[in-house]
Amino acid sequence: MTRRPSVSRRRFVQGVALAAVGGAGFSPRLARAADPAVLSGDRFDLAISETHVNVTGRMRMGCGVNGLAPGPTLRWREGDTVTLNVSNRMSEPTSIHWHGIRAPAEMDGVPGLSFHGIMPGETFTYRIPVKQAGTYWYHSHSGMQEQMGLHGALVVEPRGADPHPADREHVILLTDWTDVDPMSIVANLKQQGDYYNYGQRTVGDLVHEVKQDGMAATWRERSTWGRMRMTPTDILDVSGAIYTYLVNGAPPRANWTGLFAPGERVKLRLINGSSMTIFDVRIPGLKLSVVQADGCDVEPVEVDQLRIGTAETYDVIVTPTGAHAYTLFAQAMDRSGYARATLAPRMGMSAPVPPMDPRPVRGMADMGMGGMARMPGMDMSSMPGMDMSHGMAGMDMSGMKGMGMSGMAGMKGMTSAAPKPNVPSANADGVAAAALKGAVNVDNVAMETQDRQGEAGTGLDHDGRRTLVYTDLKALSPAPDTRPPTRELVFHLTGNMQRWSWGFDGKKFAQAEPIRLKLGERVRFVLINDTMMEHPIHLHGLFSELENGQDAHRPLKHTVLVKPGERLSYLVSADTPGHWAFHCHLMYHMDTGMFRTVVVA
Repeated sequence: MTRRPSVSRRRFVQGVALAAVGGAGFSPRLARAADPAVLSGDRFDLAISETHVNVTGRMRMGCGVNGLAPGPTLRWREGDTVTLNVSNRMSEPTSIHWHGIRAPAEMDGVPGLSFHGIMPGETFTYRIPVKQAGTYWYHSHSGMQEQMGLHGALVVEPRGADPHPADREHVILLTDWTDVDPMSIVANLKQQGDYYNYGQRTVGDLVHEVKQDGMAATWRERSTWGRMRMTPTDILDVSGAIYTYLVNGAPPRANWTGLFAPGERVKLRLINGSSMTIFDVRIPGLKLSVVQADGCDVEPVEVDQLRIGTAETYDVIVTPTGAHAYTLFAQAMDRSGYARATLAPRMGMSAPVPPMDPRPVRGMADMGMGGMARMPGMDMSSMPGMDMSHGMAGMDMSGMKGMGMSGMAGMKGMTSAAPKPNVPSANADGVAAAALKGAVNVDNVAMETQDRQGEAGTGLDHDGRRTLVYTDLKALSPAPDTRPPTRELVFHLTGNMQRWSWGFDGKKFAQAEPIRLKLGERVRFVLINDTMMEHPIHLHGLFSELENGQDAHRPLKHTVLVKPGERLSYLVSADTPGHWAFHCHLMYHMDTGMFRTVVVA
């Protein structure tokens, strides 16, 4: 398909019209029945084609489903077997992956792994026994089509009673749109890793830091970043410099609106369907009661805001009491732009859009040195044997007097990398951290990693608002598989900002062997983020039980946002045979190598 600049006036007007229709009615069913962009049932005919899109005032060509980009919301029902006939009317192959759905491997929709893809002129029939309920989404797994609009919301209604009932609901699909050819974006990032970072620190920032921390501390901190050839304001690879952030396909000026009646319990199904953006979501004046994460019910947690990683979903319930409008505000993590919608008792209303929060800045923990930052008088630049020219990968610990690695494990704030007792440790291909230090695709190996699930994350931990953290998530029901794991697989999330390449254990997809699991076995996946960027890691076909301190009530997730310098783990029951994708859901990270195959047999 030829890539041309793209949202059309037709698509823009359509988006505004759908904003009005989407909020109509006083029950979710009535609202859905009136909305032509919502398809319900157990049989669907979907046509993928080039679709005119106009988000910025200039017509561009994107990809759509049934003429819509984003595609229509699909509503299934738990217990049904759903048939979807997907026709490709484009000149290039395509596919649809049902994100988070436990489908048979051949129905998962990843070309080259689970099926051959949908060739031009072909129709492929997906048949999926629906064994779950909740909020999910769908998207292309072919080329850059997801970035170009080939994605949509997927809601599965429970067969029985909803454990968190609401009077009304709205789907909130957050996405990022660009008029720029996605391959040009990759080329620019290959040329310069912070190409789209327009938020560099200024002389004014330097003066402020000196006043706050003193000249010596400021010099040490800036010297460390300089030696690592990184900037602490490099938060997202692609920013609002070229992205427009959308709610249900509508840019901020279109003011997508969902209706409510005062006093109603309103369920918002939040979906981050973006390609490269992590959003921080809040509704000034309303508390968010989080009741579902990645399609799975959790005990309600009341917060002021939440961070939603790329490909994650959260259901929240809000109860507006006033007969006035509220702004749903979703700012990009780097504060370079925002998506905005309105909740109101009638159409045509709006509420003030809050100013964006201050630009976040990375810290020592993001470098993989969180514990060392807490050591009084620590000057990283003066340590003998410290060569920062290649990031932490160039570190020679042997020259640090009294600081051998064996002794460091006992220091306050240090996290031991040793596996949990009685669980044999093995990397997928025998990779140890030391082996990464000379890898071409690795420019940083964290000296210290730690469990950061109790942290809100960069830019949120000290803003005065109650933010959802992973340790808050507690499954409503205990996990059905109570067996302990018999194996531990350790994966380093690695990258090279100079080459702008990404991978697991220093290897790109083409260089790595498949990860092999025995059908029926129980394993622990350990993720160690050696980079200074967040990575939303998605495992297809198998749910992950996040080890967040909730014991038997570990939350089930399909996508886990791993912070810089973080080590976390989850349990996986290999209960479904097939070839499954395992990758970072930042699309350009996946495209440049952060992808593996998991084989269950």
